Amino acid sequence: MQNKEFFMALDAIEREKRISKELLIEAIEAGLASAYKKENGESRTIAIELKPEKFTIKVYAYREVVAEVLEKEKQISLEEAQEIDKKYRIGDLVTEDITPKNLTRIAAQTAKQVIVQKINDIKKDMVLTEMNEREGEILTAVVRRKESDTYYMEMANTQMEGVLMPSDQIAGERFNVNDTVKVYVKKIRNYGKTSQVIVSRASAGFVRRLFELEVPEIMAKLVVIKAIVREPGYRTKMAVYSEDDSIDAVGACIGNKGMRINSIVNELSGEKVDIILWSPDLLEFVGRALSPAKPISVSYTDSEKEVRAIVADDKLSLAIGKSGQNARLAAKLTNTKIDVKPYSFILNVGDSEIEL
Repeated sequence: MQNKEFFMALDAIEREKRISKELLIEAIEAGLASAYKKENGESRTIAIELKPEKFTIKVYAYREVVAEVLEKEKQISLEEAQEIDKKYRIGDLVTEDITPKNLTRIAAQTAKQVIVQKINDIKKDMVLTEMNEREGEILTAVVRRKESDTYYMEMANTQMEGVLMPSDQIAGERFNVNDTVKVYVKKIRNYGKTSQVIVSRASAGFVRRLFELEVPEIMAKLVVIKAIVREPGYRTKMAVYSEDDSIDAVGACIGNKGMRINSIVNELSGEKVDIILWSPDLLEFVGRALSPAKPISVSYTDSEKEVRAIVADDKLSLAIGKSGQNARLAAKLTNTKIDVKPYSFILNVGDSEIEL
């Protein structure tokens, strides 16, 4: 069967669908084998061979050479095999070219169905592989439906479904069907034939990636994000540092007239973002981490397992934050237990303190 147009069509599919011709040929061979066996009631082992260089499709049937024939359609005796070719031995496969002049319409339709399914499977595998490689990145998604408090999204340029669960949402955010949303790819869940992309807007990784995309100095590794903690919808604290003294790490993240950080805050629906200059000196780092409050002094406690920060009495609530949020995030950022005390506290305590 010669069909130059058929193989030219494979070339077109390879270009348009980004599927290698080798994978297409493998899928088509399986599809045509299934179609031929169904159409002809064939019980023998069938193999289809596509030869793009010759523009041909060949159909072969195989029977195994055995000492005693138990399945006539699948086996052939040694005597019969050697009548065909003296070289055949027990265990060999006798090949017969049974290529028809034309596949019938029914066989072609059957083949088409199998081929389409296999191509879809190949595309799904390719998308899954691509999505696994994009774990930890920010992608665009379109909201398709909402069930209870969970949003289901179509990941742009893929056939995969993104799932934004309540725990991965920014507090107070609401979306409508067909809204376009930026999401952070947390992980891929594979359920056999179907896969879901677990996405987030509440992850600290989402904010980290936003800064990497927005701040060229971070992308170029001139500024390093040392640590980042977050209570989504309320506040993020991020510690940055540059080994180049000529680079203002904090200023790079804020941008000219606050353009860079404002862009990110807008994406986070107004969430507060504190950019803190990291320091190898823990006491100095803790003092900075309590921003927007500025401690009078910071010292180790007697146990040396925690740090005490002294703040002006009228700044105590600012340092601690609503429901303890500011101090809690500072402690997470510095990986230290922080005890915030008002200035009046030191009147009765003889701690050795470091002034900031």
